[in-house]
Amino acid sequence: MINKLKVCLVGYGYWGPKLARNFQNSNFFNLISISDKSKSNLIKAKKDFPLINTSTDFKKLITKNIDLVVIATPTDTHFKIAKIALEKKKHILVEKPISLSTADVLKLKKISKKNKKLIFVDYPFLFSGSINYIKKIIENKKYGKLLEIESYREQAPIRKDVNVIWDLAVHDISILYYLLKQNPKNIKSLKINTVNTPKADTAYINLVYKNKLNVFIKNSWISPTKIRIMKFKFKKAIVYCDENESMYKIKIYSKKNNHLKYNIEIPDIDLTEPLSNLVDYIYRTIHKKEEKSMFDSLNFNVTKILQKLS
Repeated sequence: MINKLKVCLVGYGYWGPKLARNFQNSNFFNLISISDKSKSNLIKAKKDFPLINTSTDFKKLITKNIDLVVIATPTDTHFKIAKIALEKKKHILVEKPISLSTADVLKLKKISKKNKKLIFVDYPFLFSGSINYIKKIIENKKYGKLLEIESYREQAPIRKDVNVIWDLAVHDISILYYLLKQNPKNIKSLKINTVNTPKADTAYINLVYKNKLNVFIKNSWISPTKIRIMKFKFKKAIVYCDENESMYKIKIYSKKNNHLKYNIEIPDIDLTEPLSNLVDYIYRTIHKKEEKSMFDSLNFNVTKILQKLS
């Protein structure tokens, strides 16, 4: 019989309920408690999960029996809550981004090493079947050299705590580091307030990696339609990744002799919910079934690039 790890969730606003559902549905975890400053959010949490403990004070819920603290609060609170949880000798999962500075990332890493606890960050697309399918294409060089990447993420709730780069570009930067295993050599960004928002709501980003690999990114909260498309241009094909598609997320356009004509292929990919894969990964890593956590260098490097861009 599996001895389930006990989870305390801090934050039950937009993303918290999704995390709660995946941990509670897991064979490896048991959701014990939920904290939120909003009493109405706690009423909803108690309705969704009648057996949990709730409190507006998260410190009261991080008790001795808790194994993992999951943090889904505004970005500017991540460091404080994560630090307290690590000092109480708990593993942590933090909603992206982990914090707003590399200095904070290093402080958390130091505490985690001292107390022998692990830090996980919810970069959901790293656990999607689509991105991992593309990772294999890049690694086996099936379509030749990777020449260019474009990414478009449009429409999302307007936030007051961070600008659109910290909110949306964090997905692109984490995906790029995961796929390419390197930081860009050159970075440029243009941030715009297209409407009366407290933070920049639109960003245009250009990254240049070694071997002259160019990446163009557009992020915007303001859009009538939700767009989540990445295009990977190889020497012999162009691969589209559309996370809005429910089934056919990957389309491969392989070039014919005439470069203006293409054959299309729609491969089978793993359609498991990425958060479910993340939850399983956390369990395996805590129980040493993964040799090394993928987050060791990822958190620092993603935060470093985001700082430069913002």
